[in-house]
Amino acid sequence: DFFNYAGIQRQVLLYTTPHIYLDDITVTTRLEGSSAHLNVFVSAAGAASVLITLKDASGKVITRGRMPADPRRGGRLSVQDPRLWWPKYMSETPAYLYTIVVEVLTQEGNVSDVYRLKYGVRTVSVRPDSGFLINEVPFYFHGFGKHEDSEIRGRGLDLPLLIKDFSLMDWIGGNSVRTTHYPYSEEFLSLCDEFGIVVIGEAPAVGLQSHNMIRETLVRHLEVLNEMVTRDRNHPSVVMWSVANEPDSEAPAANVYFKHLAAHIRALDPTRPITFATFKHPEKDVAVQHFDLIMVNRYHGWYTNTGQLDIIPVLLQRDLLQWRRIFGKPIMMSEYGAECVAGMHAVPPIAFSEEFQSEYLAQYFGVFDSLRGAGVLVGEHVWNFADFMTAQGITRVVGNKKGVFTRGRQPKMAAYTLRSRYHGLANSTRRQPLLLVSSDFEVEADPSDVAAAQQRYQLQLEQLQQQQQPQQQQQPQ
Repeated sequence: DFFNYAGIQRQVLLYTTPHIYLDDITVTTRLEGSSAHLNVFVSAAGAASVLITLKDASGKVITRGRMPADPRRGGRLSVQDPRLWWPKYMSETPAYLYTIVVEVLTQEGNVSDVYRLKYGVRTVSVRPDSGFLINEVPFYFHGFGKHEDSEIRGRGLDLPLLIKDFSLMDWIGGNSVRTTHYPYSEEFLSLCDEFGIVVIGEAPAVGLQSHNMIRETLVRHLEVLNEMVTRDRNHPSVVMWSVANEPDSEAPAANVYFKHLAAHIRALDPTRPITFATFKHPEKDVAVQHFDLIMVNRYHGWYTNTGQLDIIPVLLQRDLLQWRRIFGKPIMMSEYGAECVAGMHAVPPIAFSEEFQSEYLAQYFGVFDSLRGAGVLVGEHVWNFADFMTAQGITRVVGNKKGVFTRGRQPKMAAYTLRSRYHGLANSTRRQPLLLVSSDFEVEADPSDVAAAQQRYQLQLEQLQQQQQPQQQQQPQ
């Protein structure tokens, strides 16, 4: 549903290297009490060893060590009382970055090559009972799916536009992005590192159908996962990998296909959770079982029951609770939204008007708050950050208009609705889920309120199970 354009879309750099040079580096973090242990693995063919120096943001040397230039062995740097990399809104000083300096040494002890890597010390994990954790603190995603797309350059890398987008992210209160539906530029990820924007890195696998789930496709799919993880694994902003968007995960072939994908990407990077964006039915999806977190794309009231805003909360809550009942995993709403032609107004709100898009998003918020308070939902991403180009067709008016900003980066009415929502969430992020937030007001809750929300969630699950029992009994054996 997006236009790929043609030609060279990013910078192409030619550079030379000495005969003995750094070929690859991987850094992982383990926190233990008041210490951080950085495991460093480097590859430098022909080198005798490498000297690793860790510097803080001011350039002061924190620690240094020599280690083999063998990726199978590696070495460790330990830091006492480290400054952690925190996402935006989770700390007074978010996005703290150290610099790792790698000096490649020859057999004679001379420095043959030097490489500098900005690195953030942080950990990530997913737990069914605690949600998504960054540095062992619950994190709630509130952000966007977007595209590398603009009016003037199309898919071409535009550095001033990147800064504009990050400025708009700050204005609207977003804290996260999914790289829909392909890995974004290295410049984008570096800015996310620096601004504290959390990233879900997504592989370029969109709408994979059952007839494509064959060996040849799998081999290529594993190759692009290798490329994505190898390039982006040292970015602290990248906290999770998504292997696909909206595949046919109900197809029988999807079980084995996605089992291979999950095993492969876990072997590539055991430090990050893995997921994919599903749009199928929870009782028929055979791929979700292999992943850590469930991302769901849903458009209640848009692609189905178009214009019926009042039924969105009922359908959405029933839908998300079914995912939780069947799989028992944290859930994230990875896409929801409606198209809007900027400048079109209608009261009462009708499809494609600014009023409709704004009200459409707001209909989701109450269910999000309820399930977030119950520890079920760990995030919400609107589709889309900005309007983007698509192929011409009778269902698209000069591209996809689901953006809360126009393609020229001007806000629609929905952007203001979302700004109220996201800044409210941002103010509560550090204490989530002890602060329940809606788009219009903020209510500080004590633990008993959270317990009540969890009890409501359990009751809803039981009611859902009771409703489905008679249907199951009627099915032929």
